[in-house]
Amino acid sequence: MTDKKENQDGHDEHSAHKKRDEHGEHSNGGHNQQSHHRMMIKDFKKRFWVSLILTIPVLLLSTMIQTLLGIRDTLQFNQEDYLIFAFSSIIYFYGGLPFLKGIYSELKKRQPGMMTLIAVAITVSYVYSSYIALADSGNGFFWELATLIDIMLLGHWIEMRSILSASKALEELAKLLPNIAHRVSENGDITDVELTEINVNDKILIKPGEKIPSDGEVIEGNSSVNESMLTGESRPVSKKKGDKIIAGSINSEGSLTIEVKQVGNDTFLSKVIDLVNKAQESKSKTQNLANKAALILTIIAIFSGVITFFIWEFFTTQNFAFAIERTVTVMVITCPHALGLAVPLVVAVSTGIAAKNGFLIRNRTAFENARNITAVVFDKTGTLTEGKFGVTDVISFEDDYDRNEILKYAAALESNSQHPIASGIKDATEDSYKIQDFESITGKGVKGNVNGKSALIISPNYANEMNLSYNKNIVGELQKKGYTSVLLVIEDKAIGVISLGDKIREDSKSAIDQLHKMDIKCVMITGDNKKTAEFVSKELGLDEYFAEVMPEAKSSKIKELQDRGLITAMIGDGVNDAPALAQADVGIAIGAGSDVAIETADIILIKNKPQDVVSIISMAKSTYKKMVQNLWWATGYNVIAIPLAAGVLFSYGILLSPALGAGLMTLSTIIVAINAKLLKI
Repeated sequence: MTDKKENQDGHDEHSAHKKRDEHGEHSNGGHNQQSHHRMMIKDFKKRFWVSLILTIPVLLLSTMIQTLLGIRDTLQFNQEDYLIFAFSSIIYFYGGLPFLKGIYSELKKRQPGMMTLIAVAITVSYVYSSYIALADSGNGFFWELATLIDIMLLGHWIEMRSILSASKALEELAKLLPNIAHRVSENGDITDVELTEINVNDKILIKPGEKIPSDGEVIEGNSSVNESMLTGESRPVSKKKGDKIIAGSINSEGSLTIEVKQVGNDTFLSKVIDLVNKAQESKSKTQNLANKAALILTIIAIFSGVITFFIWEFFTTQNFAFAIERTVTVMVITCPHALGLAVPLVVAVSTGIAAKNGFLIRNRTAFENARNITAVVFDKTGTLTEGKFGVTDVISFEDDYDRNEILKYAAALESNSQHPIASGIKDATEDSYKIQDFESITGKGVKGNVNGKSALIISPNYANEMNLSYNKNIVGELQKKGYTSVLLVIEDKAIGVISLGDKIREDSKSAIDQLHKMDIKCVMITGDNKKTAEFVSKELGLDEYFAEVMPEAKSSKIKELQDRGLITAMIGDGVNDAPALAQADVGIAIGAGSDVAIETADIILIKNKPQDVVSIISMAKSTYKKMVQNLWWATGYNVIAIPLAAGVLFSYGILLSPALGAGLMTLSTIIVAINAKLLKI
């Protein structure tokens, strides 16, 4: 909980510097930060290409490369040492400048790290090689120096581009917004207005093929909307009166009139961009581990280099040049540029994959902790269930009346009612008969003349009062599930029963089963009655449930589970579950939509799919595994390489050359980069 709290505080502090204006544009602080990163990317790119071009003559003029290519006799001339010195000097001072600035900054803060080691390695290589060249004794390690700086610049360029890629992709979503909106006045007049002029509660007309200008609710019309760029849902989503709609999505074939609910900073699109930016900038515990490893590696490298030099110079018969060569080889091979990429590349790739699949990571520490979850706690309504009061069962008592016929009669009877039962029945069918002589029976049902017959929709209790005969066993079984049941009566005869309730989501069961396979305990918290909670729990195979829990008391139930030693993830709608989301080790808001709970949840799952909870836990495990693998590749080879570079097996004829050392170092970097890119859910 401490790490989560500290990370949260970091977000709060960051958000204070990154406010947006009324219509969701970045403040100067956020914009300047993005501009600074882009300028640095541009700078590293320029330095890399200039250095790479200058490296070509350095390679061609190097004795070792000439010998390997068999062109020694062709390119050899008197001034080659001075020429290679000149090219290498430009590379060192121009290409190596960011690292020379970096060592100054790190030492000023008394926090030596990767930049310190890089700067020391390239400086030792340059100084020694310059001495050799000016003394007309060869060209030293100039080619290793040049390629080392090239790789460093390339690594930092790739790293920064990768880190920004997810944020840039999401910022492009803002361009999906249209330039104007069709505002509908009270008298029905339509006026084209700028997006900045749209206000909450305005009515906006969206024509076929147009983009949605703001978050809202459909008040008129039917259509399908493409939300794939926002939610990852590939199929167009049907929209009708009462449905929520997201800014940036694209209307399809029908016209829609919406009532604006959120504008500017409050829109889903703006929140998504902020969430990803915060995820990129939030501290990773594994990154902190990498930073510590870089510090340790720096100390080891410097210490090993000094010891290597003194041993070969003062305790053996080898000359000064040999001692320096061993020292430089140690410094070069220990250079931790792969370590610098190990975690940031995985962070960038994982954040990009997550955003593309509808997982928005707000708190990276909590995301990393998700791999250790031992209990997932679900809210019921809207999470495990659909959160809508709808028809769950239609059972006929008469062969002449099937499900569709019963619903047609029931929908006709309920056509003039606004009761939730009536709405649920009407939503269950697109067809119904006409009704005449409608009459409401207060608290008991409705009646009327349908299809030329006297018909009623009544409660079982009223049927009992009427001494009406019906199958009480079937009705009783439905009521045990916590469902509301009504009877269709035609010509004084019970024709069938319709049960209504909050239906369990189709993928809830598979999500629970997969979590159990991962040895994760599944618990449900709900404010609903015990009968309904017990039914849902049995249907899904939950390990435990808490029923009739008020929203403010849910956090205490999470605390109770934590006191048992369980590492908890709370999955809720992110609004009334806020206290529980905050209390849990990992808070996950599911089905965020335009009501995304950015203030409490650590991870936002855009779609209403419990299955995505399994995906996010699996992804957390995979991400951490990739981080550990990269840290190993970035540092593990040093266990063997450093002693070989120092020359411990010299007496056996085994000596690691600077060229091979640089090759191993480069190979480590390539493996780290490829391994990060192989991350997938």
